[in-house]
Amino acid sequence: MANDSGPASLVASHETEARTTRIPVSSQVQVDLAALSHPGLVRKENEDHFIAGRFDRTMRTLATNLPEGNIPAEVTETCFAYLVADGVGGAVAGELASRTAVQALIDLVLDSPAWIMRFDGDCADLVLKRTAERFQKAREQLVAKAAEDPKLKGMATTVTFVCSAGHDLLTAHVGDSRAYVLRNGGGLERLTRDQTMAQSLADAGAIEQKDVEHHPSRHILTSAIASRGVFAQVELKHFRIDDGDRLLVCSDGLTEMVPEETIAKVLGEGEPAEKTCQRLVDLALEAGGKDNVTVVVAGYRIPA
Repeated sequence: MANDSGPASLVASHETEARTTRIPVSSQVQVDLAALSHPGLVRKENEDHFIAGRFDRTMRTLATNLPEGNIPAEVTETCFAYLVADGVGGAVAGELASRTAVQALIDLVLDSPAWIMRFDGDCADLVLKRTAERFQKAREQLVAKAAEDPKLKGMATTVTFVCSAGHDLLTAHVGDSRAYVLRNGGGLERLTRDQTMAQSLADAGAIEQKDVEHHPSRHILTSAIASRGVFAQVELKHFRIDDGDRLLVCSDGLTEMVPEETIAKVLGEGEPAEKTCQRLVDLALEAGGKDNVTVVVAGYRIPA
């Protein structure tokens, strides 16, 4: 007869698992994802960089003597993250600035001792606070590179970061790259606000909002991740995303060339993300392709 006082972990089978008793919403989300970047038809180099990733936190029961069903066999919480960085065109080392910022932000996330995988309530505020701090640390890396090489002084980049867990969607944004969501059965909603001189004039009432898109100062950034100047002014927001919504993160190489009405129409056609990305880039090139163009498209399926 087996000794009941012995450690169960020595005798329990790896293949014997309890039935799952808890399934987080975030682990059930399915995302149709694609991304594409093109140098455009005017610039020689592509100063845009992007990354799209999935982060998971998992607990798997390997052995237990608890009755079946008392604890889950496996629990996973999942979040999706998308980042687009656009090196400031015409400035020094825009390509290096955007690449450095992306690498720095990913390294900072991976070095975090504790990942927060729920974005509701106070957790969302904490994630946004952490993200803002990481943006400033990424800026410090640009400053350090410029200190080592004086030729790099003045390099800068925009950064637009979006992450989701379940129904919660968080954005952190500096510059004029943008994030949008096309609501299922609704219209196109811009999630970010351009940090440009033209937008500042509109906010102050000096010009009308409709005139921002064609104003001469629409390309003059009021904030960026830069190797000189003051700290970046990071815009932080919290949204809800629902089943059937489609997310777009893009550089201004798309929005300068393609009207929002056309972007909404393409997203609303319901084509797979890969085909949608290609269509948006093609439209930007057909309109002149005056800048690098980068698009990330994610279509959400969230079970009830």
